[in-house]
Amino acid sequence: MNQRTIKKAIAITGIGLHSGEPVDLEFHPQPIDTGIIFERSDIEGSAPIPASAFLVQDTMMSSNLVFGGTRVGTVEHLLSAIAGLGIDNLLIRVSASEIPIMDGSASPFIGLLLQSGFCEQDAPKKFLRIVRPVRVNVDDKWAELRPYDGFELNFEIDFEHPAFNKDYQHAQLQFSTQNFIEQLSEARTFGFLQDIETLRKNNLALGGSMDNAIVIDDTRVLNTEGLRFADEFVRHKILDAIGDLYLIGYPILGRFNAYKSGHALNNLLVREILSDENNFEIVTFDDNVTSPIEYLPLKGLTVEG
Repeated sequence: MNQRTIKKAIAITGIGLHSGEPVDLEFHPQPIDTGIIFERSDIEGSAPIPASAFLVQDTMMSSNLVFGGTRVGTVEHLLSAIAGLGIDNLLIRVSASEIPIMDGSASPFIGLLLQSGFCEQDAPKKFLRIVRPVRVNVDDKWAELRPYDGFELNFEIDFEHPAFNKDYQHAQLQFSTQNFIEQLSEARTFGFLQDIETLRKNNLALGGSMDNAIVIDDTRVLNTEGLRFADEFVRHKILDAIGDLYLIGYPILGRFNAYKSGHALNNLLVREILSDENNFEIVTFDDNVTSPIEYLPLKGLTVEG
């Protein structure tokens, strides 16, 4: 169970959710223990921005990093894909202040990174193991991480709205590459039509459409194709949480439970965990110990050494 980067550089172009303008995105392999870092390709001499929970300064609609006055926003879907594929070291160069929204899920990023392929590096993968429960709450919303041999996510939403079936507002996932790709990666972000109209009046969400989000009016889902999963709403909340939690700096060994949590509360939880070294330990697994999380290789996919 070694650290991993991508095999070769690869790029894609998408639309910025807020700007509505094209955004170029590049991925580059990085050495051992680099971690995940962002860089603004449109700003000459821009300093690298580490994927760190302590750099999240804005959680309106998304998780947004700010470092030295430079911003990279809407990082959670991409980070979720990176976590799902078990990538430890990566440089992400972006030509704007936000990661492109793509189709509103993590699936396009998964597809692109799979095209690049992966390289196992000569250093053990490091995990952050939760050793005692940590919980945060704001009003009736809460999120927690508890000790667990693996990574399990339990999430419940609570929307009083005709489009949200009460039978599909809770989901649970045992994290692995296979489960992430098959059960989470295609779950899209969602928003209410009235909120989108308000945002556009303030020159936000100019790139938002039914091509990159589930749009809901007062009674129903407006997308003609409907939902990809009966419980797509809560699946996407888990997808978001995986991206937000990866800002802790390592893959997590623990059980994540949440009720009505969002980017702000997820970030608060990570900061609370890191605030006390007694909450966690950093561990590795050698050849004689099986990792409690299954990463690549998937069937039919080669990971190079």
